[in-house]
Amino acid sequence: MEQLLRERLELAAQRIREAETEKSVRAPYCDYFERTVRFLLLVLDTARDIASGRTDGYSLEQWRSLNDALYEDILPERYAGSYGNPAYAAEKLTQTYGGLLSFLYAELRSAIPAAFEQNWEDIAALCELFIEIYNCFEQEELPARREIRQILYWYASDYTDLFVERRIRESVDPGMDFARRVIAEADLNDLRYLYRFGEYVSENELHMARFLNTLPEEEIAKIAFAYTEGYRIGFVLGRKDLSKKRTVNIRYPLGFERIIRKAMENFAAMGLETILYRAASHSVNRRRIERIGYQGAVPNPQFDYDHKDDSAVYLDKAFVERKLGVIRTAYETYKELAYVHAGPACMETFGETPFVPENKEAAYRLSQRQQKLAVELANETMQITNRYIKGEERSFTIIAFPVPQIGERFEEIFRETVKINTLDYELYRRIQQTIIDTLDGGVCVHIKGCGENTTDLTVRFAELRDPLRETLFENCVADVNIPAGEVFTSPRLAGTNGRLHVKKVYLNGLCYSDLCMEFRDGMVTDYSCTNFENEEENRAYIRENVLYHHDTLPMGEFAIGTNTAAYAMAEKYNIADKLPILIAEKMGPHFAVGDTCYSFAEDIAVYNPDGREMIARDNERSILRRTDAEQAYFGCHTDITIPYCELAYIEVETAEGERTAVIRDGRFVLPGCEELNVPLDLR
Repeated sequence: MEQLLRERLELAAQRIREAETEKSVRAPYCDYFERTVRFLLLVLDTARDIASGRTDGYSLEQWRSLNDALYEDILPERYAGSYGNPAYAAEKLTQTYGGLLSFLYAELRSAIPAAFEQNWEDIAALCELFIEIYNCFEQEELPARREIRQILYWYASDYTDLFVERRIRESVDPGMDFARRVIAEADLNDLRYLYRFGEYVSENELHMARFLNTLPEEEIAKIAFAYTEGYRIGFVLGRKDLSKKRTVNIRYPLGFERIIRKAMENFAAMGLETILYRAASHSVNRRRIERIGYQGAVPNPQFDYDHKDDSAVYLDKAFVERKLGVIRTAYETYKELAYVHAGPACMETFGETPFVPENKEAAYRLSQRQQKLAVELANETMQITNRYIKGEERSFTIIAFPVPQIGERFEEIFRETVKINTLDYELYRRIQQTIIDTLDGGVCVHIKGCGENTTDLTVRFAELRDPLRETLFENCVADVNIPAGEVFTSPRLAGTNGRLHVKKVYLNGLCYSDLCMEFRDGMVTDYSCTNFENEEENRAYIRENVLYHHDTLPMGEFAIGTNTAAYAMAEKYNIADKLPILIAEKMGPHFAVGDTCYSFAEDIAVYNPDGREMIARDNERSILRRTDAEQAYFGCHTDITIPYCELAYIEVETAEGERTAVIRDGRFVLPGCEELNVPLDLR
């Protein structure tokens, strides 16, 4: 540790220890600062214990006790009285300071991962931020609200070059190997290793790790192979040169280390070194409630939701320009590492208790001006990233597994999911080709809901000029998007009209009841749900979490899911509301709002297994990339699935007006698809 940083840390730690006993802040603010001081001292002590090796001898119970102490204040059972809760902070600390101090309380939690990674520079920055604000409240007169906000603003602005630059380096530099070393070196039978990451560890992660330790090595190898082979095949089918790449980013939830270790070996055999970075902790790096990277349990999803728009404290034009400048400089610095990065291999989970958020008036919300800035920042960040990690040269894969929280039949569901993730490639390829041949003969498809589902939607297709060599739908088997089971296209926007309705759906971890979207020429014109009593609140919920603050979005994808085995599993175990979109999208037709599936790679030819080129990679918005990239991309892609049971029919219509049903009354009726109904009959 360099001398200057050491001196900063010593001074900050000394000042915080003094604050523990000096009682110099008046009520009602004294309790806030006392509790925050205790938290920071715990983090500082933890960092020093890790540095000295003292934690090496901790028992499992000692680790559990420390983990609980670090996260207890934001857990659901204590959250009502936590300053991390904006509503409680506003009540106790007044409307003047409550939101700002709750922001600070949440931001200081970034010190936990910093302690475990021995990132002393981050710890110093956070401690100094706290001290600066603490000193303001020690004065005889309370500080002006603007003064506190300015301190937080300049903290976010000044440290963007540190936090954002490091985040970009973590995404491409295998030398940032904290988590990789834990996985490679730990005795995975000794569950104490889970606590070494510094993430929150619940019984879910412990149970998952224990369960995987009971599986024979050949089963672990089979699961890891499906995961990594899907990644490799993605490059083969995309006709992309994997030999030019040197790194792959694994994103996964704690508890799966035995599979991840084997996956790392598989990737190494492909010539790829694994990059593992933590889900972002600093506000300037977070993407609302999304957690991108490796992660432990979510201590409290309501806490994450309450702080999803904390950037409202500092987001302005100057900040956007500063952050974009840092991003450009960082990518230029690490451009050689970025060039050889192959893309992410993602492992998702399902089975967690569904989360229905509470909207709190005291929580920060982006203003209309800030929403536009957030969209601008996201779009330009995406453009910069793509210049250094080229979309046409990278790929990805995603696979999902249940976690113990899904219930008593977890082990059964896990084994069923393994079967679903390793379905017969050739069977699905053949059946889906039958569906594609029918779709290619049409100009549009008509989707009609049944019962309480009021969907009535026509999706227009691109023009197919050479059916012998070209196709409109990709035949998606088990490669980048595991499990197998869908055919998809980028619809023509002009002529795509009607209403999409789903009775209940979970999107990006959030529940939507009676979600409705109206489309005119492929663009969202209206939307609603019934989550909240207030219509304005419902619209704001969708705008923030589905439209991502855009005024409208195009229909970027139409697909027909064919994985009736997954649907049967969902019904058998009553877990449809717990499945991730990765599996749920294969269980009926789905419609993505946002970018197409080919963003930044539209000019790269894509071929189906039958050798025909999939030509519907663009729509009327994405094609604007050639003249005005800012109008072409939206930086989001959210799939919305209608389950089979809510379908009256899906019919393909030809130019002559002839209609052919693919699905009717929730069953596949197209000749050649009979085997897809077998799982439905066995329910």
